[in-house]
Amino acid sequence: MQNRVTYEYAVVRLVPKVEREEFLNIGVILFSKRKKFLGIRFQIDEAKVRAFSKEIDVSMIHRYLHAWEAVCAGGRQGGKIGELDMASRFRWLVAARSTIIQSSPTHPGLCHDPEAVLERLYQRYVL
Repeated sequence: MQNRVTYEYAVVRLVPKVEREEFLNIGVILFSKRKKFLGIRFQIDEAKVRAFSKEIDVSMIHRYLHAWEAVCAGGRQGGKIGELDMASRFRWLVAARSTIIQSSPTHPGLCHDPEAVLERLYQRYVL
């Protein structure tokens, strides 16, 4: 347990038809304050998305998720939210919303390497 730090993560969900409340896991976002890490990994399986909704604009979803990446990276490319501190950016990204891109409740953990944990969670929940 030595040198392990806390982290929080949420699963990023695509909700093609919000009124149906059905979703696909498309990514994971992870934050560790002590390691100064905020990262997101995502992948959209277009065949699965089309099974839920033939009308969805997959390229629009990619643009939204790339905007989330920019917010994670911080700075001007992330807009006003990107200029906030890392913890505030994470809280904004995982806030409850009723749009087609949502996140699960956050979950805590302990780790040595948040980037490795992000990859492991991505493998488990998305792929």
